[in-house]
Amino acid sequence: MTCTRSIVLYPLPLVGHLMSTVELGKLILKHHPTFSIRILITTLPPPFTTASTASFIQQVSTTIPSITFHHLPTVTLPPDIVATASFEALAFLVPRFSNQNLQKALQTISEKSTLKALIIDFFCNPAFGVAQTLHIPTYYFFTTCASGLPLLLYLPVIHQKIPTNFKDLNKEIHVPGMPPFPSGDAPTPLLDRTTEAYDNFLSTAINMCRSNGIIVNTFELFESRAVKALSDGICTPNGKAPPIYCIGPLIGPDGAGNGGQGSSGCTAWLDSQPSNSVVFLCFGSMGLFSRAQLIEISIALEKSGCRFLWVVRDSPQDDDESELSLPLDEIDSNLSLPKGFLQRTRDKGLVVKSWAPQKEILSHESVGGFVTHCGWNSVLEAVCAGVPMLGWPLYAEQRFNRVVLVEEIKVVLPLEMSEDGFVGAEELEKRVTELMDLNSVSGKAVRERVMAMRDGAVATMGESGPSLVALDNLTRPWKF
Repeated sequence: MTCTRSIVLYPLPLVGHLMSTVELGKLILKHHPTFSIRILITTLPPPFTTASTASFIQQVSTTIPSITFHHLPTVTLPPDIVATASFEALAFLVPRFSNQNLQKALQTISEKSTLKALIIDFFCNPAFGVAQTLHIPTYYFFTTCASGLPLLLYLPVIHQKIPTNFKDLNKEIHVPGMPPFPSGDAPTPLLDRTTEAYDNFLSTAINMCRSNGIIVNTFELFESRAVKALSDGICTPNGKAPPIYCIGPLIGPDGAGNGGQGSSGCTAWLDSQPSNSVVFLCFGSMGLFSRAQLIEISIALEKSGCRFLWVVRDSPQDDDESELSLPLDEIDSNLSLPKGFLQRTRDKGLVVKSWAPQKEILSHESVGGFVTHCGWNSVLEAVCAGVPMLGWPLYAEQRFNRVVLVEEIKVVLPLEMSEDGFVGAEELEKRVTELMDLNSVSGKAVRERVMAMRDGAVATMGESGPSLVALDNLTRPWKF
């Protein structure tokens, strides 16, 4: 009797991270169906929301029974810490308090099968010590751009050489394998070295270099400079680099995190629009704007004269699409848009409240541009659809992503914004027009570049493509 070989994946249980983790599991199973994929799930406290995660897990469990989810017991966090901890600090805190439960789960899996590898999200770094104690080969899954990995792995060097907080430095940072970037554009948790989140990322960088390897959701052609720097070890202390596996692009199905709901009429509207004529604006599940900013966006879209599809979220509790059946003037008011805006733009625009099938929309023939928050899943979806982008970063590592996407990869046009992220109507109108104008030099350049990357994305996941070669290299030790 052959013993089952198990691969355990341990993601941060937010849809953006969980979705790419599931796609990694699906890819492993597709090419190595004898493996057993088990995904461990923790429960995050408020302000994290779990409804979308639960519906996504249910959707995957129903459609892909070969992937098994195991929910670790919910842990109680110290209330005083929860009350003051940042988003990122809480994301690290739950895995740390879950280590005892994790160890029991891994031991139970090991009793029933041969546990060949543990793949952990970088936010699950506290699990690294447990895996080392149990002598389980451990890999990190880096769910954002490979260009951010040189910065993270180089962080111990920066920490020793530069005693000042990034947020106070006011100068360019130079890291091997990536373009120089303003210190203020560093990922949010790295801006202040006195925070717990910063300490967690510093610890993660150290442990990553001790791991069996790092899996990155990207493809070599897309981020060739960063990948070469990582492989050459020039951005790690003492030149000791773990193996880097570029296995991507990994993008999930439409409806992920929304219970697989339908297109809410978006597709029918897009079907009636000319080819490459629509600019799509969508800023992720946490992309909330003030009323003042919503008004500026509305003015810009109306003055640009471009056709648009705009997903609006202006409240954390904004999850009811039923209001879209209200009269237009009432929708204006409910969405904090200028009075009469929807009426005046009804022939050229569509505003959708809360959610829309982003991947499906980006793949539609009528969509010719994408205004995005530069979240990595959104970027990959746009690249795979061949849609050029206008970058409007909002939080986390998105300002850093924009630097890379504009300066290095050149698939995104920049957008000038104030220090607090506010964008005026005149600037947005100018940039949207630039993006959508087929005769614009910069718009044409970014469009041609993204189309080349789209072709590269198809090739890398094809037979004998670089990403599948990387997958084979990753899984080879697990077969014995």
